[in-house]
Amino acid sequence: MAINVLLAILATSLATYLSRFLGVITSKKVKENSKIFKWFNCLAYSTLSALLARIIIFPAGALAEVDYLIRFIVVFVCLIIFLISKKNFVYPTVLSALLLTLLSSNL
Repeated sequence: MAINVLLAILATSLATYLSRFLGVITSKKVKENSKIFKWFNCLAYSTLSALLARIIIFPAGALAEVDYLIRFIVVFVCLIIFLISKKNFVYPTVLSALLLTLLSSNL
């Protein structure tokens, strides 16, 4: 059992660091204004949006017990805080955990 865990850690580490190494090697040739770079940027944002939508609409675990209205209120408030704080991720992240806890326990 221990050898399987060690092999899994080794394989995932190799895959992670190999892709990062290849990214560093090829990054000198990639221009930020190229169409392929913009396409990958759009792909990354769309994937993130889909994951966030799935977490909000079809949550799993403890978040599934929280009402839809509470989840949407937390997302809306945190989006406003994100825009007010000049696109700082720290404030809405901390506020989302606090707000979700307060609203779900009091409502």
